[in-house]
Amino acid sequence: MGSISQQEATTSPTPAFPDIPYFTPMHKDSPGKPLKISNATPTLFQPLKIRSATFRNRIFVAPMCQYSTASSGPQTGALTDYHIATLGHYALKGAALVMIEASAVQPNGRITPHDSGIWNEEQAKAIKRVADFVHAQGALCGVQLAHAGRKASTVPPWVAMEHGRASIKADESVGGWPGDVVGPSGGESMAWDAESGKGGFWPPRELSEEDVKEVVRAHGESAKLAVQAGVDVIEIHAAHGYLLNEFLSPITNRRMDKYGGSFENRTRIVVEIAKAVRENVPKGMPIFLRVSATEWMEESDIGKELGSWDVESTLNLARMLPQLGIDLLDVSSGGNNEKQRIQPHSNYQVGIAGQIRKAMKDEGLQLLLGAVGLITDAVQAKDIVEESLHEEAEAARHMVEEHPEKEPMADAIFVARQFMREPEWVLRVAWKLGVDVAWPSQFRRVRFSE
Repeated sequence: MGSISQQEATTSPTPAFPDIPYFTPMHKDSPGKPLKISNATPTLFQPLKIRSATFRNRIFVAPMCQYSTASSGPQTGALTDYHIATLGHYALKGAALVMIEASAVQPNGRITPHDSGIWNEEQAKAIKRVADFVHAQGALCGVQLAHAGRKASTVPPWVAMEHGRASIKADESVGGWPGDVVGPSGGESMAWDAESGKGGFWPPRELSEEDVKEVVRAHGESAKLAVQAGVDVIEIHAAHGYLLNEFLSPITNRRMDKYGGSFENRTRIVVEIAKAVRENVPKGMPIFLRVSATEWMEESDIGKELGSWDVESTLNLARMLPQLGIDLLDVSSGGNNEKQRIQPHSNYQVGIAGQIRKAMKDEGLQLLLGAVGLITDAVQAKDIVEESLHEEAEAARHMVEEHPEKEPMADAIFVARQFMREPEWVLRVAWKLGVDVAWPSQFRRVRFSE
C-alpha cells in the first residue's frame, strides 16, 4: 500500500469544516451532487436555484415529527443530539434539503408536549447546532413553522399505539394544556374526532381576532429566530388538519368575522402569515408553503352541506402566492377530518401537484411545485427490496423530468418515511439511475458498484 511523505502529511491535512466547535472533515465534493453534469444528467440530480439558495439535487427531506424533545424546563421544545444524529445523517447521505420537523411558533401549538418549538432563544440555539452539521455535509437546512390547532395536546403516537389507540389526549399530568387547545371555531363538536366519539382529541376554544393576530405575529418572530439559527429555508405549515388548514376549510372554520366565511376571509390568516414571514427574513431566503391540496371531503355529507377545501381552492390560493413572496408550494393532502374519503394510489398527490404546476405555468406565474407521496401504500407496507428500487428511482426521476409530450409534475420531491427506512436513499436512487454522485468522504470505500 502506498504512503505519503512526512512533508505531504504536514502540508496537506484533511481540511475541517469551519465554524463548528468540533472537527468534522470538509468533503471535497458534496454528497449527493453529481461529479459531472451533462445533458444526460436526470433533472432529479441537477441543481435547483431558488432565490439565493442552490440545492445540490431535487430530493428534499420532508418534515417528520419525532416527538423527542423535553416537555418541561429550560430545554422545552429544543432539538437535541438525537436530531443531529437523524437529520444530519440524511444530509450526510446526499439529500439536498433537510427540513426540521414541524416546530411550534407558540407553546400551545405543539402536537404533543415533546414537540419541537421555535418561540425562544434556547430553541434557536439548538436548531443552529443541527443547521451547522447539515451545512457541514453540503446540504441546506430548513425549518417548518407550525401550529397544531385543535390537534394539539396529545401524547406521542407510539404511546397511544401501546394502548391500542390512534390518539390519546395529553392532560396536565403529562405536560398537556387541555384548556388552551385552540382552533378557528370552538366547542365540543369541533374536536377532531367528535363525530366518532373516540375522545382522542380535546375540544378547542375559538381564537379571538386578537388571538389570531398573535398567531400571525408569532410566525414572524419565529422566522426571525430561524434566520438567527442559520437555516436556509422556511416552510409555513398549512396542511394535515393543523391550525392554518383548519382556517382554510369551511368545515372547520365556522367564523362570522373577517377570518371566516368567504374564500378571501378563510385564507386571510395564511396571507398575513406569509407577509409576516417574508418581512422578517432576508430577501434571498426561499419560503415554502405546505398545503393539503384537498381534504378529501367533497363527497361527504358535511362537505356537500358546508363546502370543503379542494383542488380548485388550492389553485386559487396558489395564484396568490408569488405576490406574497412564496417561492414553492409543497403539495400534500388530507388530515383535516377523520371521515375523509381518500383512496391512495401510486403518486395520487403527485398528480395534483402536476395539475397545479401546469396551471401556474399556463398563467405565467412564477411558483415552483414540490410533490410528496412518491412511495405508494403498497410499497410502504413491506421492506423496500432491490427489485422495487428501480421502479421507485424511475418514478422519482419522471416527476421532475421534462419530456416533449408532457410537463414535469414537480420541481422537487419531498421524501419522508423512506428516508427513515433508508437514510442512503439518495445514493441508491443515483446508483439505479446511473448517476455518478459524490459520496461522503468517510464512506467512499463502500460505494455502490455494479
